[in-house]
Amino acid sequence: MTLDTTFMLKHVPDFIHAAIVTIGIAGAAISASLLVAVLNSILCYFRVPVFTSIVRAYIELARNTPLLIQLFFLYFALPSIGIRMSSYTTALLAMTFLGGGYLTEVFRAGIEAVPKSQLESGLALGLSRWQLFCNIVLPQALRIAAPSLFANFIFLLKETTVVSAVAVPEILYTTTNYIALYYKTYEMLLMMTAFYLLLFLPLSFVLSWLERRFQHGQFGT
Repeated sequence: MTLDTTFMLKHVPDFIHAAIVTIGIAGAAISASLLVAVLNSILCYFRVPVFTSIVRAYIELARNTPLLIQLFFLYFALPSIGIRMSSYTTALLAMTFLGGGYLTEVFRAGIEAVPKSQLESGLALGLSRWQLFCNIVLPQALRIAAPSLFANFIFLLKETTVVSAVAVPEILYTTTNYIALYYKTYEMLLMMTAFYLLLFLPLSFVLSWLERRFQHGQFGT
């Protein structure tokens, strides 16, 4: 088997564009998921009964339905009742829905791991529950949850492969399209693997470095 390197080099710009799309969707979904998770964690921390039940139901639904099913529901089912969204919007909403559920659980576990004695000490010093959450609970919960949090970032980046199902032109979608058009299967699969490695390996190293900083209390110093 001889690889057509000329063909591969010709389509490098297309894969660069696909990688940018992949990073953009993953970055937006991770940011939105973090926001959802923090809001949910605040509601659970202050134990608002109705909202706590809603958050728990949301977590179960998000974590127990595949991303592909969520995408199909948003992209193919909602138009039947007049709600239509672009493939990008669908991908962002579905990934945020999924990521928010997982990250909420990560934050919840981190918050519950904060020693009760520190909460009692903060209350004894006259801190309000909001001050206690912002200054004592959240910083420690972030440090405790860092490994799981960063693992979920990589998980969400990997999940971008699924959004090709709704025609988002990320790396997998670009690969399968070019295989169908040009029958250059090995060339495209090799380029897909190379670009995914270029995305995942640096991110993995950076997150591992950040995790060590968090664990040793050196972040920001």
